[in-house]
Amino acid sequence: MLELIHCCASLGSKAKDAMSPFEVPTMMPMPVFQLILGVETPLLELHIAIQNFLLDTEKTIDGQLTEEGINFGLRRDLPNIIEDHVERFCSKLFWDILLRYYSWLLMEFTETYKQTGPCCFSPNARFLAVAVDYRLVIRDVLSLNVVHLFTCLDKISYVEWALDSEYILCGIYKRPMIQAWSLNQPEWTCKIDEGPAGIAYARWSPDSRHILTTSDFQLRLTVWSLVNTACIHVQWPKHASKGVSFTKDGKFAAICTRRDCKDYINLLSCYSWEIMGAFAVDTLDLADIEWSPDDSAIVIWDSPLEYKVLIYSPDGRCLFKYQAYESGLGVKSVAWSPCGQFLAVGSFDQMLRVLNHLTWKTFAEFMHISSVRGPCNAAVFKEVDEPLQLDMSGLRVNDEFIQGNSENAPEGHFGVRYKVMELPIMLPSQKPPADKPNPKQGIGLLSWSNDSQYIFTRNDSMPTILWIWDIRYLELAAILVQKDPIRAAAWDPSCPRLVLCTGSSHLYMWNPSGACCVSIPLPEFTITDLKWNSDGSCLLLRDRESFCCAAVPMLPDSSEDSSDE
Repeated sequence: MLELIHCCASLGSKAKDAMSPFEVPTMMPMPVFQLILGVETPLLELHIAIQNFLLDTEKTIDGQLTEEGINFGLRRDLPNIIEDHVERFCSKLFWDILLRYYSWLLMEFTETYKQTGPCCFSPNARFLAVAVDYRLVIRDVLSLNVVHLFTCLDKISYVEWALDSEYILCGIYKRPMIQAWSLNQPEWTCKIDEGPAGIAYARWSPDSRHILTTSDFQLRLTVWSLVNTACIHVQWPKHASKGVSFTKDGKFAAICTRRDCKDYINLLSCYSWEIMGAFAVDTLDLADIEWSPDDSAIVIWDSPLEYKVLIYSPDGRCLFKYQAYESGLGVKSVAWSPCGQFLAVGSFDQMLRVLNHLTWKTFAEFMHISSVRGPCNAAVFKEVDEPLQLDMSGLRVNDEFIQGNSENAPEGHFGVRYKVMELPIMLPSQKPPADKPNPKQGIGLLSWSNDSQYIFTRNDSMPTILWIWDIRYLELAAILVQKDPIRAAAWDPSCPRLVLCTGSSHLYMWNPSGACCVSIPLPEFTITDLKWNSDGSCLLLRDRESFCCAAVPMLPDSSEDSSDE
């Protein structure tokens, strides 16, 4: 049953474009400004960072950089005009390094707000939806002010935005039912109730005018129209939350079904929702499917019981069948690169394999082993505890600055930082029990950077280790060794910057220039989950019963050449 209230109002208006990400840091409520460069004061830490250019050399006098030292650090001679202005040039170098390599650590954190369920940004990056029991709170991303408040019939289990950011649905699976709301027309409401069939999952169609629901026990998948209240049924969907994929242009949907002990792919038009074609696939127990970014192929992978990755064309032809091995558990995770040229396959054998889109052959295999030895170009960053030692006697700063930084020091006089480890190194690992199902082993987490150059992975038998691979050079780029198991990790959608959390009060960040640990300036706040805004300007950080947002400056363009003064 589909109920629409004020459905005759316009459904075609579009939300305004998202505001500039540069406006975020200045408009966040109750900002807590931090310049985080380790656990020491910012100036002292950056002073040390500059001198790290001069390792194993004596290019300083009384702790200050000299012209010769700067020449060595920059690997070039300075203009003669700077010879008599070394101190002034040191200051310029100081801030140039700060802006180029450390601006991504200039962050603002909001105060905490209550949440009891899902939280997610709108696709246009303007709004944040937060579930608080049976209420859906819509906040403005820039100010976090409440712009809409919707009341549902029961506790909210699931929240999803429509692609145009005008509508949002709430899954109330205890009832079970779906309620949808409009931001542009707050008086408009929608309720979907499947009756005895129940609702196990719901999702939006790409046109933002249809809702797809899957009933309990996968009896049927129903497409509900918000325009004319019509509905279309697809019998026997394979999965509730998986097994459905849309083309990037939003024209077609691929839906997995199973009948007579065989898996099928049904292609539907997202305009008329008619079945355009259906074909059987060579799987034992289909796990999931996904369209390629260019909509030219569909990847299908089998359950872990059989290693099988299949590439199909939309007309049902099998383009390639990939099977790395026959015995043992098979595929655990699959992901297309954003450019569509690579397909990453993570397996239970603790290997990451990357296929190319031309021949569908494997061109790279990356092993996740506990012993890392040289030669290796990867930097190994290990999280370590470090006592606070604030010694600013050698810095030219006023007493007010010293007092302010001392007062803001974390309690207990301990912080965390990354320590660059030398090779060889043994990484902590766990051997899963052989007598239990679903072993914690294999590549359970993998994700591509926005430019398709990097991919991070987590081997579940090494839950505290994050591996970062460089696809351009087909080598390991970095290893992040955490104290606690990694809860979540995500790439910045605008640049190759990675953030992760471990359930602690710290946020961990990496980009090709380095890595750092960011202390959250909120008492008793531990990060259990995180999400990026679609423009990369803001992070959503979740605790068990609260959340906060962090404004993250954009990374400077590393291709820009710094000019001489």
